[in-house]
Amino acid sequence: MCLDDEFSGGMRAVQSAENFQNKMAMEGVPGSLGTSVGFSLRIGQTLFSSASLLFMSLGVEFYSYSAFCYLVTTMGLVIPWSCTLAVLDGYSVVVKCPVRQPGILFIIAAGDWVLSVLTLAAACSTASVVDLLFQTSSSFCTPKCCSRYQLSAAMAFLTWFLSLASALLNLWLLPSS
Repeated sequence: MCLDDEFSGGMRAVQSAENFQNKMAMEGVPGSLGTSVGFSLRIGQTLFSSASLLFMSLGVEFYSYSAFCYLVTTMGLVIPWSCTLAVLDGYSVVVKCPVRQPGILFIIAAGDWVLSVLTLAAACSTASVVDLLFQTSSSFCTPKCCSRYQLSAAMAFLTWFLSLASALLNLWLLPSS
């Protein structure tokens, strides 16, 4: 009888460990696809990229510099990507059924990485051109326009930071799916 009690106690410990692992697998990595933190990251990406695009578009002279056009194009790609994934995250949170298909996770992780690199490149190039315009005479860029371009670059860096965070978290989730 003593052996049976030890065996059943050991089985309960194994079952509770398996239940804990299953619970962690269901909840996922905070910030990954299908979690409330992931939803918050996507909303932040959408807001910051929209603000970056808005600040850049307020100055109608942005088309004169290719770095500014690159930022507008990149933010134009980030906004629909982040909005779509925010809707998917929101749906997954409401239904309590996170997306765990390896193919979908791979596409989302790859898309996050590509857009993260593009956003970083656009933010860096915009910041360097704005710095160059500030260093030269004010005939190229009025202080009001340059400050808007500077705010646009700052919003692009914030977008990149959130995009990198979601890319890393989704990449972390990819091997476990």
